[in-house]
Amino acid sequence: MRKATIMGTMKLGKYSIGIGDRFTYQGEAQLRAIMKANEQGVNIVPVWNKSNREHTYVGTKPVDTRVEADKAVNALNYQGAYFVDADHINLDTVRGYMESSDYFTLDVASFIGTVSSPEKVEAFIASCQKYTGYLQIPGILEPLHITEGLLRRVAGNFLAATDHAAEIYTCLKRGKGEGTFITEVSMDEVESPQTPVELLFILKMLADCKVPVQTIAPKFTGRFNKGVDYVGDLDQFAREFEEDLLVIDFAVKEFGLPKELKLSIHSGSDKFSIYPIIAQAIEKHGKGTHLKTAGTTWLEEVIGLAVAGSEGLALAKKIYERSFTRREELCVPYADVIDIDVSKLPSVAEVNGWSGEKFANTLRHIPGHPDYNPNFRQLIHVAYAVAAEMGSEYTDLLLKYADVVGACVEENIYDRHLKRLFNL
Repeated sequence: MRKATIMGTMKLGKYSIGIGDRFTYQGEAQLRAIMKANEQGVNIVPVWNKSNREHTYVGTKPVDTRVEADKAVNALNYQGAYFVDADHINLDTVRGYMESSDYFTLDVASFIGTVSSPEKVEAFIASCQKYTGYLQIPGILEPLHITEGLLRRVAGNFLAATDHAAEIYTCLKRGKGEGTFITEVSMDEVESPQTPVELLFILKMLADCKVPVQTIAPKFTGRFNKGVDYVGDLDQFAREFEEDLLVIDFAVKEFGLPKELKLSIHSGSDKFSIYPIIAQAIEKHGKGTHLKTAGTTWLEEVIGLAVAGSEGLALAKKIYERSFTRREELCVPYADVIDIDVSKLPSVAEVNGWSGEKFANTLRHIPGHPDYNPNFRQLIHVAYAVAAEMGSEYTDLLLKYADVVGACVEENIYDRHLKRLFNL
């Protein structure tokens, strides 16, 4: 396994992409897409990511993701750095990932708003006195107005969360050794977005706790629904994203955080309308980014089976039928990151009459295509448990139609994601 290190500390690199794979069959196809982009001089680092929830639903183990990554790297003779991400772990789940992962996304969103002790709050506020008043962040036109009230609100919302991140990090450092893994902190799975000024003091809290965070995933303004495009005010997102970049630059210098620190965009797959905004901002300021994708690959598997026709198409239709019947159950765990208009879902009878091309075009995310249905796509996105329950009935066809499915996976990552994000 190749490691990227700097002065003995593992380094992620400027550009990276999280390539989730529910069933661990598409490692080579995913890596081919990244290698194709890297041939053009981008140098994107692949990070295979899979959450504890996904392992539970599918019946896989953390080591399976490591095996998939290593196998793909060896098969394609890939020579760059790569990582395996224990995605969205907490103190209860982290130990199961220590051996096989070298990238850990510390999910502390559930601790946001948890009350900290008065002593900790007062100590934090005292440590921030030099920033009160009007704080000018280089590059941001208007100075930030820092009041004691703002600091108390930020402490009340985020101090317990960053303390929990420190607990998980300490556990990892003891179990794996300092500098042997990448640390990401995730706060995205909450209702309210974090403002740039909140991000500034979250980063200070992490620095105070000595968490060497290399990527941070805030909750951005707008909707980041699974597998579909961004919904929100593009101008507002552009302002906030650029200000977040400038806040990070300031925080790295002011608080002594790793100079590699960058923004991570969770549920980043298919956010086509904001890719040009991200690309322009990171180029303007010379910054990196980590784009985290997940269910996109699983969707391409279903698309590939539909395109293959015959028994592949029949199985794709069966997956939809079971998903449609169990839609309420399947949607509950993802309620905050999907918006499905049930009235716009096709009936099972209608789908059963579709050709493979019609099924694929309805599921595949091609903006403006007359067949594309984001409601259909979101339902299939959260329905991978249905395929998991099918066991070998599903995976045998992935192997049988590996060429077709793999081509869909590679095309999706390269043509619809990397080309847009990096202006290839």
